[in-house]
Amino acid sequence: MSTGGEGPVAVITGGTTGIGLATARRFLKDGYRVAVFGHRSETVKAAGTTLAEGVGADRVVALQLDLRDPTAIQGFFNDVRGRLAAPSVLVCSAGVSPKGANGPSRVGTMPRKEWDDVLSINLTGAMLCCQAVLPDMQENRFGRIVFVGSVAGRTRPLIAGPAYAASKAALAGLSRSLVTQYGSFGITANVVAPGRILTGMTGPVSSDANREAIKRIPVSRLGTVEDIAAAIAFLASSEAGFINGAILDVNGGEFAPS
Repeated sequence: MSTGGEGPVAVITGGTTGIGLATARRFLKDGYRVAVFGHRSETVKAAGTTLAEGVGADRVVALQLDLRDPTAIQGFFNDVRGRLAAPSVLVCSAGVSPKGANGPSRVGTMPRKEWDDVLSINLTGAMLCCQAVLPDMQENRFGRIVFVGSVAGRTRPLIAGPAYAASKAALAGLSRSLVTQYGSFGITANVVAPGRILTGMTGPVSSDANREAIKRIPVSRLGTVEDIAAAIAFLASSEAGFINGAILDVNGGEFAPS
């Protein structure tokens, strides 16, 4: 039996830090119940406590999960259904972008393990989460799936490594496949492609990489996690029902067509 009061349910992968955590906060503000997961126990615990403040613990599920484990993914979604309800919104925000002391790997020398790990989390994990929510969305004839892509998957990557860029570009193809196969069920799938966003992954504003990035951004600042959360919340709303298969660039004009 479902608990946790009223309101639709949104699942946010990688929802314990950065963009994912800001998105979870936004959905709670908009009246959703939320379920988040991350791979580090300390961030999961902190996120669960933070998100529950002011709304109640019965509106939040926060669990530790490895996106490379299909059985664990299915178990997580079963838990969400039991504790809250079937999710009507899936936000795939989890992602890794490894860099060494000398910056991102080069294609010619990148370890195979790095490639496999990045794609298994950033791409395959997203696909497995889609498989977990699609049956309920089909039955309810409503669903919103939003992938968090990247400007690195839209144009020449200047900071990100090849595995990260490839995984983020591939999310657009996954989104379009969902559009073709599930649009008739009232399910939409879109990508939000952030530019340079100030998170723990990008480091402090004062870093050399961020100072150079700001020079390329017409609005002369880095984006915030709240900028991205607002875009995701819109695509998940009923007002966005005719937006399907789109890529929404949120980058301050860095990727504006010339």
